[in-house]
Amino acid sequence: MKKALVTGAAGFIGSKVCEILVEQGVEVIGIDNMNDYYSVKLKKERLFPLFKMDFFEMDIENKKALDELFKKHDFDVVFNLAARAGVRYSMENPDIYMSTNAQGTLNILECMRKYNVPKLVLASTSSLYAGQEMPFKEDLAVNTPISPYAASKKAAEVMAYTYHYLYKIDVSVVRYFTVYGPAGRPDMSPYIFAEKILLEEPLPVFGDGTQSRDFTYVDDIARGTVLAAKPLGYEIINLGGGNNPKTLLEMIALMESYLGKKGQLEFGERVSADMDVTWADISKAKTLLGWEPQVSFEEGMKKLCEWHQVSFGS
Repeated sequence: MKKALVTGAAGFIGSKVCEILVEQGVEVIGIDNMNDYYSVKLKKERLFPLFKMDFFEMDIENKKALDELFKKHDFDVVFNLAARAGVRYSMENPDIYMSTNAQGTLNILECMRKYNVPKLVLASTSSLYAGQEMPFKEDLAVNTPISPYAASKKAAEVMAYTYHYLYKIDVSVVRYFTVYGPAGRPDMSPYIFAEKILLEEPLPVFGDGTQSRDFTYVDDIARGTVLAAKPLGYEIINLGGGNNPKTLLEMIALMESYLGKKGQLEFGERVSADMDVTWADISKAKTLLGWEPQVSFEEGMKKLCEWHQVSFGS
């Protein structure tokens, strides 16, 4: 791999993927539309250390701009990490999820076909596994998504397979399981909970707090994403913690111990599009990529809390 395109380069995971690639000596072109779904300032802070990377503010929905970019650069691999994320917001604005996650991926695939780019790594989601038997294995039928977000990511996966079949593009689909860590997305529960505990504000818990997630540290996720750039044909690969999932109440208790403050829990109605439990079978990632998570839940949460303490001047 000599030259890579990373879409969503200012994102939580995308910026970490760029960091790893730059450290490996890969020439990286990063693009991001820098939308204001959450703090643009935070996105710029993630980009700041990546001075060895060429960055362009660009939207994957812009076919013309993408075509010009692919025309100028001979990419070996595309990491398509640009996406509209968030289950709950997708229920409010489903159109933008389809236009970015599905149509945007199609735009990428068309450019890859046109300019003979051989490899795509496509970021996907554990949200597709709703209602399936656990731990979630990649060969499960995922035809019943329960949120527009999950449906749009399923559409991207299916289109990627079509281009693999028709045009022999090598595709690795990496399904992420609840990614957390410093400088994470502010709409994710770990970020919200840490912030509310530090500010001594009511901490919103949707449901009874026994919902559990297969939390996976962002550095591990980024490392697995880069490893997935190897030639595989067409493969779907889980990247998750792989251990027993942790409940939201367990996560809150751990945060309280690291932050030295008690949270003011405020329980609310469960959101119907939320999954009760996520749990990854990561045996395929171990076999194909030689990957497994290295950062424990306790260590990762400590790093997240330390970042929040610095950010909020505590």
